[in-house]
Amino acid sequence: MSTERPDNDVTGPRRRRPPLAVASVAAAVLLAGGGGAYWASTAAGGGGAADSGSSPRGEALPLALDAPAGDGPGGTSSASDTPPPGIAPGEPDPGGPPVTYRAAGDLPDGPDEAAVHHAKGTVASADVARLAKALGIPGSPRTEGTSWVVGDDDGPGALLKVAKQAPGTWTFARTTPAKPCEPGTMCANGASEPGGDPVSEKAAKAAAVPVLKAAGQDDAALNAGQLMGDVRVVNADPKIDGLPTYGWSTGVQVGPDGKVTGGSGHLKALEKGDTYPAVGADEALKQLNAASRGGGDAGRDVGGCATPVPHQGEPKPSDPQCVPSNGKRAPVEQTVEDAVFGLALNHVDGRQTLVPSWLFTVRQAPGGPENTVTQVAVDPEFIEKPETPAPSGDRKVTSYGADGRTLEVTFWGGVCSTYTASAKESAGQVAISVTEKPQEGKKACIMIAKELTRTVTLEKPLGDRTVIDAASGGAVPRG
Repeated sequence: MSTERPDNDVTGPRRRRPPLAVASVAAAVLLAGGGGAYWASTAAGGGGAADSGSSPRGEALPLALDAPAGDGPGGTSSASDTPPPGIAPGEPDPGGPPVTYRAAGDLPDGPDEAAVHHAKGTVASADVARLAKALGIPGSPRTEGTSWVVGDDDGPGALLKVAKQAPGTWTFARTTPAKPCEPGTMCANGASEPGGDPVSEKAAKAAAVPVLKAAGQDDAALNAGQLMGDVRVVNADPKIDGLPTYGWSTGVQVGPDGKVTGGSGHLKALEKGDTYPAVGADEALKQLNAASRGGGDAGRDVGGCATPVPHQGEPKPSDPQCVPSNGKRAPVEQTVEDAVFGLALNHVDGRQTLVPSWLFTVRQAPGGPENTVTQVAVDPEFIEKPETPAPSGDRKVTSYGADGRTLEVTFWGGVCSTYTASAKESAGQVAISVTEKPQEGKKACIMIAKELTRTVTLEKPLGDRTVIDAASGGAVPRG
């Protein structure tokens, strides 16, 4: 264990304790699986935070996270309703045993307070043109619905699409494949099964730098270890206010010829929001464990399991799949090896927001894979209580974009359902409903949360009418 304090520890007068050795937090891979990652924010959600900029401690409006309480990992929500907590491919099913996290050593206290950060407004055409030039796409940005588009979307070539509303989510792909993609194999813009000759990490980073600079991420920490066939992916995680971020990655794909073949990220710069008192890593870990267990003794094995009675002197057999009579499995332990104070992606009033959080690096067994678990670090006294969850079958709309009569609504859903959006219009408002229909034949389905969009055509242009979520009755933020 290192006895040095992490670079981002700005505790000031707070009591100091020897922290864990702080390592770089694993990048949140946007383009393909790169190790499992749970998300948790036990101080549950609701409405929104103030947009007035940084506020002194005690003057900030209560922070309301869009994460209604539920039964997902971390105990904050079901994976179909919200952004992570969700579950990554290859990780335990949410219906499995709860997890108990135990620190391998003393945890750091962290700062006394920290600010949220979010993107506001719209993306300028000039910013899109700058990114397109770095990607080598000729032409000027044009409007298509609620997005800026540069390139050819009707045939071979390259296409850049940028959402006009903050945070300006962008995607890029070269639509001419480098070689045919064999059926049944995972491909990255033309890359087939592994076995090609990807460029070196150094070469991939060099190719990605102009793109990252154009996207405002030229000072981000880079990780080029991920491969998708013969395509190398450079993941960039920026620092905001000197703090590491989790969930705000820019991913750039570099082909075997050294050219950028694809990518995604956010183009609108983040702005500093309200400042909130923060809790230390010890308290955050307690909150994380309480959520994972569902509170109290909810996850404790108190009923026993039906196992053969051992002979005298023989050890009692253990069965990891055993479900005790109370229907609840005993917690699975994971070791917290590293802890660092940073900013993790959450949704606040439907807006993607980086919230002060503890980033825990955990491992279930020695030598096993590492995962990153995030826990909101805002003092619970400054967090609003959750709203009543939407009725079963309805999804909560988290944001919208508007262009004349076209509304593009955003919500969180699962991968095993289909979703339809509709609007009920009146003189002063437009009520949006998103209805979920499980796909037939999907009896068992992995719980993965995805941010989804659906387009609704209105009878009249939106104008200055308010958009509300029909499921909750609350106003839906633009962007």
